Amino acid sequence: MAAKKSPFFDTATTLGKVVAFFGISALCGVLAAGMLVPVAAIAKTGLTTGNNIVSALPSSFEKLPISEPSTILDADGKTIATFYQQNREPVKLDDISPYMRKAIVSVEDERFYEHNGVDPKGIARAIVGNLTSTSRSGASTLTQQYVNNLLVNNQELTGSEESTISGQKDYAAKIRELKYAVAIEKEMSKDEILEGYLNLVLFSGREYGVQAAAQRFYSIDAKDLNVQQSAMLAGMVQLPNVYNPINNPERSLDRRNKVLGNMYRTGAITKKEYDTAVKSDLELKPSTSPSGCSAAGDNAYFCDYVTNLILSDDTFGKTKEDREGLLYRGGLTIKTTLNSTLNKKAAADARNAIDPNAKSNKDIYSSVVSVEPGTGNILTMAQNTTYGPESKDSGASTYYNFAVERSKGGAGGFQGGSTMKPYTTLAWLTEGNHMYDTINAKKQNFTSANKWRASCLPGGTTYTSKWEPKNASAGFYRRMTVDTGLYWSINSATVQEAYKTDLCTIADYTKRLGVLDQDADNGQPGPISPANPSFIIGSANITPLSQAAAFATFANKGEFCQPRAMTSVSDKDGNEYKVPQESCSQEIDPTYVADLNGTLKKIATKRVSKGRVAGPIAGKTGTNNYATSTWFVGYTTGISTATWVGRLNGKTGNEETTLHGAIINDKQAPAMVDSSTYAAPLWVDFMEEAVLEYDRSSFGSARSKPVVKKETTKESSSSSSSDSKSDSKSDSEDSKKESDSKSESTTSTKESTDQKSDSKSSNSSDSNKNNGNGNGNGNGNGKKSDG
Repeated sequence: MAAKKSPFFDTATTLGKVVAFFGISALCGVLAAGMLVPVAAIAKTGLTTGNNIVSALPSSFEKLPISEPSTILDADGKTIATFYQQNREPVKLDDISPYMRKAIVSVEDERFYEHNGVDPKGIARAIVGNLTSTSRSGASTLTQQYVNNLLVNNQELTGSEESTISGQKDYAAKIRELKYAVAIEKEMSKDEILEGYLNLVLFSGREYGVQAAAQRFYSIDAKDLNVQQSAMLAGMVQLPNVYNPINNPERSLDRRNKVLGNMYRTGAITKKEYDTAVKSDLELKPSTSPSGCSAAGDNAYFCDYVTNLILSDDTFGKTKEDREGLLYRGGLTIKTTLNSTLNKKAAADARNAIDPNAKSNKDIYSSVVSVEPGTGNILTMAQNTTYGPESKDSGASTYYNFAVERSKGGAGGFQGGSTMKPYTTLAWLTEGNHMYDTINAKKQNFTSANKWRASCLPGGTTYTSKWEPKNASAGFYRRMTVDTGLYWSINSATVQEAYKTDLCTIADYTKRLGVLDQDADNGQPGPISPANPSFIIGSANITPLSQAAAFATFANKGEFCQPRAMTSVSDKDGNEYKVPQESCSQEIDPTYVADLNGTLKKIATKRVSKGRVAGPIAGKTGTNNYATSTWFVGYTTGISTATWVGRLNGKTGNEETTLHGAIINDKQAPAMVDSSTYAAPLWVDFMEEAVLEYDRSSFGSARSKPVVKKETTKESSSSSSSDSKSDSKSDSEDSKKESDSKSESTTSTKESTDQKSDSKSSNSSDSNKNNGNGNGNGNGNGKKSDG
C-alpha cells in the first residue's frame, strides 16, 4: 500500500503548493547568490535540508555532443543523402535573424538579460498562477531550458531513463536544473547561451534548432527570418505539435500574434512593425529534408552501399548500435567517389533497358556499376528500380542492390556466364602459350576418366563424373585458335584450354582480382574453388561490382585496385576516421594483358559497339542458363563498366523462368535471349557518353601472330586461315554470325537438339548450377549462346 503523502509536501493541495513555493523560492535565493550564503544563516530559515541537497549537487555537468545530421557527398561535394534522428544544422548567433532572437526572449524569458540564470519574479508569478488555477505554468528561464535540453540530450546518448521533461520532474530534478543554470551563467555569456538554446530546442517533429525549422516551414535560412516568421517559430517552442502551422494553422496563427504582442509590449518591435506583421498570413513555404537513402533518388543504392560499409566497420564504433549512433547523431561528413551526374544517366539507361513499371518485368531487373581503373574508385552504382520495399504486383522497387554482395545490401551475385572466360585465357598465357595457338574444340564429353590438372588440390587433379558442355552452333566443334574461341565465346574451346591448363592457376586469377563465389561457404563469399571445372564458364555466383573492378585491371595493364566508395570521413569537430585509401597491386603480367585485350577489343568494337562508343574499348559478353543472367563487362583505360540484366531469382533457372521468348517490357523477347539482347545495348547506351569523361589511351599491342610452327598441320593451318578470314568479315556478317551462334551460356540453356543430348547426363536437371554433386565432380551442361 502506498504511503500517504503529507499535506505539507503534496503539491496537489494548496498547502503543498505554498510550501513548495517558499522552499523553491528560498533555494532560488541561495542559488542566485552563487551558493555563498552560510549554512548557519540558511538553517535559521529552516532550509538546512534544502541547502544540503544543493551543496551535494555538482556545480557543473558533462555536456555531451549535440546530435547533428551526417551527410554523404558525391565526388564533387554535392549532398547525396542526410542521416539524422534530430534534424539540426547549428549556426552562429550572427547567422540568426535579430527578430528571431528578440522573439524567443520576448515569449520565453523577457528578463533573460537581467537575471543570473534563475528569475525569482518569474517563479513568484508562476506560483501565484498555480495557486489560483488547476493548470500549471512554468517559470523556467531560457538558461534553465537550455540546461534541460542539454540534460535530455545527455540522457538520449547514455540511455538514462530519468525524466527531465517539463511537468514530470520532481523537486530534486528542479533544484538540480536551477543550480546548473546558475553555473552555466558563470561559464557562458548571454549570447552564447541564447545561441546554444536556439540550436538545441525542438521546433517540430524531428526539426531541432532554428535553422532546420526555418528551412522546414519557410525554405529559408535562419538569418533571413522576418518579424512574423520569427514570431511563429518562437511560439512553437512551448508546444511544438499543438502550434505546428501545417497541422494546426489557426492555433499557430493565434499563437504567433500573441508572441508579436509580447514583442511589441517589451519594445522588441515598433508599433508599425507589429501592425504589419499581425495582419499577415502564415505565408508558409514548407520543404522537407528526409533522412536516409530513400531520399537519395538515383543515388540510393550507392548510398545504401556506403551506409553498409560504415555500419560494418568497427572503425566507426565497437558495436552496430554505436556505429548507427555515430551515423545518425555524429555529424559525419562522408565524401565519396560517386559521379552523381553520370550515375543519373546510368539509372535512366537501366530503366530504359528494363522498364520497372512494365507488368511483365516483375522479376526482371538491370544494373550498371562502374569503376575507375588505376584508383578503384566506384563511379556509378545504379539499377532500374526505386529504393524501397518490394511490391507483390510490381518489380518497381526493392532494397536489394544487385551490384554488391549480401553483407553490403546485395542480392548475392549472379552466374557470370562467359564473362569468366578471360581468366582461363590469362592462365593459358601464363603457362607459356599464345592467343594464336590452335586447340581442338571438338570434344564434348568428359567423364571420371578425364583428369584435370589442379595442383592446389589433394593429389594435384580433379575430375568430373559426367560433363557435356555444349555450343550453340554445331559448326564450332572444330580446331581453332584460342583467339577465335574467345572472340566467338566457344564453350568447347574454353573447356579445352582449361583442360590443358592448371585449374588452380585459373581460380587464383579470380581470387587475385577480387572475384569471389558468393555462395562459397554456406551463403558467404569466398574464393572460387577449382575442384569443379564448370567454374571456367561461369557457374559461380559473382557480383557486378567485382567484375567491373576485375576488368578494370585489364584496362590498367594488369594492376588491380580494390574498389572503394569513400575518400574521407570526418565528424563535426574535424576528427578524421580511417577509410580505405587507394590500394593497387600488379597482379598480371602486362604482356598477357595486352594479348588478352587484343581479342577483347575486337569483341567490344566489332560485335558490341559497332562505332557508337569511342575507343579504344574492350570487353566480354556473358549469358547463363536459360538467359536468366546476361552481362556485358567492358572498359576503356578510364572507366570499366559492368551491365547486368536478368532475374533476381534466376539462380534456379529453368524453363519456367527462362528469358528466351519471355514477355519483357510488355512485349515478346526473341526466341533466343543473350547478352546482345539487353545487357550489351545497355552498356553501349551508357558508355557512349560516359567514356567521353575519362581517359581513352591505348591498351598496348598484343604480340604478333607467330610464324607457322613446325607441328602445324594442314587442318590447323586451314582452320587458322578460315578463322582469320572470319574475323575480318563485315559488321553485317558478324551480326549474322552472332544470331546463328546465339552467344555464350555457362551452363546455358539448350536448344531442342542440345536438350535431347543433355537428357543423357546423369544430373541434367542441375545444369543451371553447373556445380556438380558437391565433391568436385562437375556435371553441369554449358553451351555457347553469346556468339
